[in-house]
Amino acid sequence: MNRLSHQPMVPVHETDQPSNSYTLFPSFDLGSSRIGQGYDSLFDQINAGQVLIMDGYVGVDWQEISTALKQYLTKQNLAFELIDITDFYQPTSAILDMIAPDLGGDDPVFGKKTQRCMADYMDGKKLETLTLPSDQIRVIYGCGASQTGIEGTLVYFDLPKNELQYRMRAGSIQNLGCSGQEKNAKQMYKHFFFVDWVICNKEKKTLLPTVDYIVDQQRPGQPTWMKGDDFRQGLEVMSQSYFRVRPWFEPGVWGGQWLREHIPELPQNEPNYAWSFEMIVPENGLIFSSDGLLLEVSFDWLMYQAGENVLGKAYHRFGDDFPIRFDFLDTFDGGNLSLQCHPTDEYARVHFGEKFTQDETYYILDNRSGASVYLGFQEGIEPENFRKELEKSIHEKSVLEVERFVQKFPSEKHGLYLIPNGTVHCSGVDNLVLEISATPYIYTFKMYDWQRLDLNGEPRPLNVERAFDNLDFERKGDEVKRTLISHPEVIESGSDWQLVELPTHEQHFYKIVRYEFDTEISVTTHGQCHLLMLVEGESISLTTENDGHAKFHYAETFAVPAAANSYKLTNQGSSRAMVVVSYVKDSAC
Repeated sequence: MNRLSHQPMVPVHETDQPSNSYTLFPSFDLGSSRIGQGYDSLFDQINAGQVLIMDGYVGVDWQEISTALKQYLTKQNLAFELIDITDFYQPTSAILDMIAPDLGGDDPVFGKKTQRCMADYMDGKKLETLTLPSDQIRVIYGCGASQTGIEGTLVYFDLPKNELQYRMRAGSIQNLGCSGQEKNAKQMYKHFFFVDWVICNKEKKTLLPTVDYIVDQQRPGQPTWMKGDDFRQGLEVMSQSYFRVRPWFEPGVWGGQWLREHIPELPQNEPNYAWSFEMIVPENGLIFSSDGLLLEVSFDWLMYQAGENVLGKAYHRFGDDFPIRFDFLDTFDGGNLSLQCHPTDEYARVHFGEKFTQDETYYILDNRSGASVYLGFQEGIEPENFRKELEKSIHEKSVLEVERFVQKFPSEKHGLYLIPNGTVHCSGVDNLVLEISATPYIYTFKMYDWQRLDLNGEPRPLNVERAFDNLDFERKGDEVKRTLISHPEVIESGSDWQLVELPTHEQHFYKIVRYEFDTEISVTTHGQCHLLMLVEGESISLTTENDGHAKFHYAETFAVPAAANSYKLTNQGSSRAMVVVSYVKDSAC
């Protein structure tokens, strides 16, 4: 199946890489003989079953899978019948009418997370007519195959969401139940985000306890697979030890060169790298390894299997939703981000169906002299005049004098800038921002984008009206310096270490601290999941209470679940290590 991206797929086998470099394909070792490779070895496991249910995620290449199975069964001289579950879907027109309220009409970016489920896509009358012959192997395949209610060996084919998007951009796949529909990539992404992913995630959570085999289907003709019991056990072990998701990278109109220069393993034929999805879990995957074989699954499975182990106290508030994200915004030799704000909690719930909103911070991992952050309004802000000038810039394509309305502060390396919802902000040029934020990540209301086009030469959507429904014009003047720029405080120290708190805003449900140490430190989770990054130093080793061991390099993100209870970080470099840690405040649980 075609994909449109320069980014590499996860390889089938682990590859050697420099011992002190950023790892593009971090894996969690399951021990020996846990992962298999290839369609034939998979079908060797299951051909004795008379009924085979092959379910999976939207975007999976069912043509490849069904063809491989036909070839296998034919070689085995076995009689079989293959049934495509899409023959039992409702018509595309009926599906589109059903989900239209969730797609936001003509809005090019935003919709509302659907309340629909996989059963709504099925034609119940057609399903009633489904009968299976008893004298041959019977196979029901496709997204939603389990909706037949017929029992059999359940094989689930998974696909990481970055690979799904690469297939989407190449025009290789379509939205769930929407055969024959012509949409551009942005429209398809909106449809995936607000409808398809929600529906497929509900279904995979339901199926997880009964999955007999899990398959990573991202590499054409080269699947890797695992038995369901081994998969669930692996998730349980991970939920009490540590995890690092597979990061992925995207260019953008304002993107920079820091990530390319500091991670030389990245493809060098992209124009820039604007984002690194260090840990934006709705779109990240987890990689398991066994005997050098690699298998990637979407992060959702971990929360569905062992969410309370992962989140501890915070599970009662957030449930399956992992609450905190880490990502990079790279503007080195790039451009300013758009002038923007994010929705209030209430607005996010009512308009987008989100359980919580996009409260952010900017941690400056690196910068150049003269770099800046735009944050909060000028003291004399007049909202109507600001709006008038924004609308003028749109209609006349004129340059907005941003600093007439918005404050601009020098960017300080290792400084923290607080961006609770409703705050006007953007990063300036020559910053490498570690964005520590609540997990929602697409609800950016752009007001001004410096009169530039996107990488495809098209205007970027602006959202002035939505922004003005959410902007807090009281965040202005000296109040911004007092309340939106964090003032670090050493709260504990020892002979060769100190713990620095970087206070967040009262609206932030998460806390941020920084451990600075020469040799090692021991940390207790106190019932919270800790999200960490090495922000200064070469590398550190992690040891958890239950004998989890891993090594992490500069700028790598990893997590220690609440159920790990405690962990030790050991500095393996020649200079002082600095590790940023974020976790949910006890008061927010």
